[in-house]
Amino acid sequence: MTIILDPSASLAHDIADPGPDAGDLRGKKIAIRIDMLWRSWDWVSEVWAEGLRAEGADVTFWRSCGRTGQEGMDADREYNALLGDSDMAIVGLGNCGSCTSWTIADALTAAATGMPTIAVATAHFEGLANNLAKRGGRSGLRLHILPYPLDILPKEQVNDIARDHYRPFLRRFGVRSRLAEQSAA
Repeated sequence: MTIILDPSASLAHDIADPGPDAGDLRGKKIAIRIDMLWRSWDWVSEVWAEGLRAEGADVTFWRSCGRTGQEGMDADREYNALLGDSDMAIVGLGNCGSCTSWTIADALTAAATGMPTIAVATAHFEGLANNLAKRGGRSGLRLHILPYPLDILPKEQVNDIARDHYRPFLRRFGVRSRLAEQSAA
């Protein structure tokens, strides 16, 4: 007997809904998950955090580092504690194979709490991010896609990209604010 597996099959329990919208940001606690590799994501998330704070949100950064052994168990505890004290999660950056995997895994963990969640990846890894979200049972996970390559660009150029992507990011995240509702210039 021959069994043929379909790698494109969907999970029976797939969640195609993106989850709750972020809504009004005033008074919300937003967790931004950064990593140890991509300085460009540090820069983008700093620009976005400035905008989120101007909207009245409280922003906390959490840097993902060692993910195996005791260090990994400690990181999981820290991340889950952060999520337990947050209203929303922004998770990035999917900019290589393994960091896209961890970005989506951490975004799925946040989304499973029921909070508004968005994962951020670069264009080169958009397909992988979508596939990983689907394989994780949440094909509707919100994704915001930044240009690729991003990390080789100078800080000033990355900051310009971050500013250009801020309003579309807010709209994709379901933020209700005057800035989010303004059309991109």
